[in-house]
Amino acid sequence: MKFVAFERAKQGTGASRRLRITGRTPGIVYGGAGDAQLIELDHNNLWHALKKEAFHASVLDMEIDGKESKVLLRDVQFHPFKQLVLHIDFQRVDAKTKLHMKVPLHYKGVEESPAVKGDKCLVTVLVTELEVSCMPSDLPEFVEVDLSGLVKNGSLRASDVKLPKGVSAVVRGGKNPALVSIALPAVEEVAPTEGEAAAAAPAAKKGKK
Repeated sequence: MKFVAFERAKQGTGASRRLRITGRTPGIVYGGAGDAQLIELDHNNLWHALKKEAFHASVLDMEIDGKESKVLLRDVQFHPFKQLVLHIDFQRVDAKTKLHMKVPLHYKGVEESPAVKGDKCLVTVLVTELEVSCMPSDLPEFVEVDLSGLVKNGSLRASDVKLPKGVSAVVRGGKNPALVSIALPAVEEVAPTEGEAAAAAPAAKKGKK
């Protein structure tokens, strides 16, 4: 995904405030072999780009003065209540260095699983993204997780996810979190019929004597 940025000459709170008034958003690009670079972006274009999943979870092509470089979105600061991006940070990507990145998980097939289709279980998603390690060229935009094999009393953990070639999950502290929960269907209480209720009433009276 490609976006256009512009070099920013001035920094500081006052300069950033004046920049936002003109419809621009201040930002910075850091990392890699170069020094930190101050940039500015068109706010409306940036606002629409931030609504796209790929802008958050893939290697981006940033163009400045006709030159392109590979970057990752690292941080975004929003106004507390206005639809306004206050500041944005990008990190340069080294094509020869592995990176750690959180990628979205896209679940499919849950309605066809034995747990839901056969046993009427309730499946709840617990984890929506997974941290992975890979070379920049192998970074997936998202990882698809097939739930069609879920069964009652079963489980699905991070280590069970099939990742693309060259991509591995980053598991910290030996943890292997569950991605979904599988709850058994609630048992419904059946109300007694009129005949059963009438028969139970005399028995209840005898018990009180």
